[in-house]
Amino acid sequence: MDDDEPIRGQVRLSDHRRVSHGLFLRSRDGLSDDEELHRDLRAWRLVLPPDAVFTHVTAARLLGWRLPHLPDQVPVFAAVQGEHRPRRPGLICSRLVRTSEAHVVHGLPVDTAPEVLLRAARDLGTLDLVIMLDSALELGHLVPADLEALLESKRPGVAPLRAAYGLATPRCESAGETVLRLFHCVMEIAVEPQVVLRDAAGRRIGRADLLVSGTWDVHEYDGAGHRDGTQHRIDLRRERGWAGTPYTRRGFTLDDLLQHPGVVMHELDRALDRPHQVRRLRAWRRLVDNSLYREPGRARVLNRWRRQMGVVDWAGTA
Repeated sequence: MDDDEPIRGQVRLSDHRRVSHGLFLRSRDGLSDDEELHRDLRAWRLVLPPDAVFTHVTAARLLGWRLPHLPDQVPVFAAVQGEHRPRRPGLICSRLVRTSEAHVVHGLPVDTAPEVLLRAARDLGTLDLVIMLDSALELGHLVPADLEALLESKRPGVAPLRAAYGLATPRCESAGETVLRLFHCVMEIAVEPQVVLRDAAGRRIGRADLLVSGTWDVHEYDGAGHRDGTQHRIDLRRERGWAGTPYTRRGFTLDDLLQHPGVVMHELDRALDRPHQVRRLRAWRRLVDNSLYREPGRARVLNRWRRQMGVVDWAGTA
């Protein structure tokens, strides 16, 4: 037997790790998180029917989509035909409503992009879904016509997915950029994503995450990567290249948007010379609270997943 093949049965050797009840893999050092995920999913296939496909955030990870702030422990999501749906901790199976048009990614069967998003829409909040939609659109994995056809149905999850799709764009390049763009949407500030900036002579001087429409204000997401040595030097050179142009840059972090949205709202309102509207701030807080970026949203999703796996925990629910 290949040393990397999953084992179904009871193994109590120190050089093996448990994937689930009766499911083991030989321990290996030096593997990336994605490589370990692929090994785990190959092991899970031993307890899934042959027609099973991976879906939800499991499929999204295999496809390389950007994801919201997932909990440390996330179940494996699969979809199967027929009534035989394995139930065990760490696995959530849903039922396929039609013959799967699955394709193979890293040697593993994955459901179609619209179905992956629909199954995620049954659990996740709008903010989480838009992050996934932006990534799927940017990578070219999602054909708008296919998703729009699905959105004409009345299947569970269609309403939240339709709402998120109305906010999505293929012109975002990180989850942080999506959060920043949605903040501007909720604040009712029109922006253009991924705009090429040019000087008075028409020379390209850079590209902006967001340009506030009708202004010279450039708003950008400053993630942790923007403050490491190499990227920081690139950013500084880029900003020096704007000298003598009317562009003004403002950088925002995830902490600004999630923990101090009132401060950011007041800053933007002052820059636009408009009155503050508390309703905008309340709308943003509702959006964040229902997402995986805040404890209420995380508790809601985790309790839902536990119930689907047969583990009931009513703590923190209304």
